[in-house]
Amino acid sequence: MIDKSQRTAAWIAGFALVFGFAVVVFGEFYLVAGLLVPGDAAQTARNILDHETRFRAYAVCNLLYVLDLVTLISALYVVLKPVSQGLALAAAFLRLIYALLWVALVMDLFSALTLLGDAPYLHAVAPDALQALARAELRGSFDAYYVGLPFFALASTLSAWLFWKSGYVPKVLAGFGVLASAWGAACGIIYLVFPHFNQTVSDWLFDTPLGLFEIALGLWLMSKGLRQPGAAPAPR
Repeated sequence: MIDKSQRTAAWIAGFALVFGFAVVVFGEFYLVAGLLVPGDAAQTARNILDHETRFRAYAVCNLLYVLDLVTLISALYVVLKPVSQGLALAAAFLRLIYALLWVALVMDLFSALTLLGDAPYLHAVAPDALQALARAELRGSFDAYYVGLPFFALASTLSAWLFWKSGYVPKVLAGFGVLASAWGAACGIIYLVFPHFNQTVSDWLFDTPLGLFEIALGLWLMSKGLRQPGAAPAPR
């Protein structure tokens, strides 16, 4: 039987899934849009310094996403623990690793800002060298995401499987989640081994199906909640 704490946690998990997606989209497609110029460290540095507040807001936006992930981890564990405590715990730990790597991503952003600052000790290094180092730090934040992607996708795979097994959500939705999440995990691992893999399969396709599943799951949990396993269908 589904208890009240599970239903409350399900709504919180649904909200966290949707809110987290919105935070990431806002940060990537508004706050940092146009600031990072591929192959041009000098222009990237000028953009960041000219829009430093926006860049800092982007970093804080990513920290907000980390807090959202912690909330999601706790809520999903409460929901899925009765189905399989071991798998629910494994999913929680995998998603926690992903959250920690996102913290590393934020640290890279602030490291780049430090290199572009005016601290006296930076005067010993040529400005173009500092700009190149700052761009390398920003590249490190990009790498942190793709190192975390397999953990994120595997956590989602386990969660989707537990939703499928429990019957808490429609089988079609949970089944799509298993496939989309497994696809994301495979793409992430292949990309780390073969960095030109995104020339064969667009990196937009690595996690887009996974993102669509998590949005759909979040909306379902907020609007419909958990279905009682084995409940008889409503009479016509």
